[in-house]
Amino acid sequence: VEPGARVACETTVNDRIGVIGTEATVHSGIYTSFIRRQKPDVQVVSKACPLFVPLVEEGWLKDPITMEVARRYLEELLQYDIDTLILGCTHYPLLRGVIGSIMGDQVQLVNPAYETSLALKQLLIEQDLLNQGSVEEFPYRFYVSDAAEKFKSFANSILPYDVEMTKQVNLEE
Repeated sequence: VEPGARVACETTVNDRIGVIGTEATVHSGIYTSFIRRQKPDVQVVSKACPLFVPLVEEGWLKDPITMEVARRYLEELLQYDIDTLILGCTHYPLLRGVIGSIMGDQVQLVNPAYETSLALKQLLIEQDLLNQGSVEEFPYRFYVSDAAEKFKSFANSILPYDVEMTKQVNLEE
């Protein structure tokens, strides 16, 4: 949350930031809290977009239904003249094209997961913990709690490499 909020504060010009997320994220107010610590006078407008998650998981990234749902959710945010929008759920950056087309070029989209990865890399460098070694033949392993084959199919549709190793684990064990 913090790296995404920081970048949003650095990006906004008119001090109007939008946040979209799940119901839990929006109701927690966590983004608003982090943003206001950095820029107390910023106007923050939050909107829960719960249907984005199942649409992404179904692989309906460019489907007309997804476009209509996004338009319904995001219309409200357009009224607040925001210039920065935080994509406050790990699924939402996969809808970046749809969200961007609705919000327009005047709204900068912030992906907190990406900003967090940059912050983590910087921390690893500062702590001299960044692995500079060679990457093993299969550097990625995916563990899921349900629907391993469905995950594998979905992951292969969005990742730039083939997901071959997926293992289902029992969370109760």
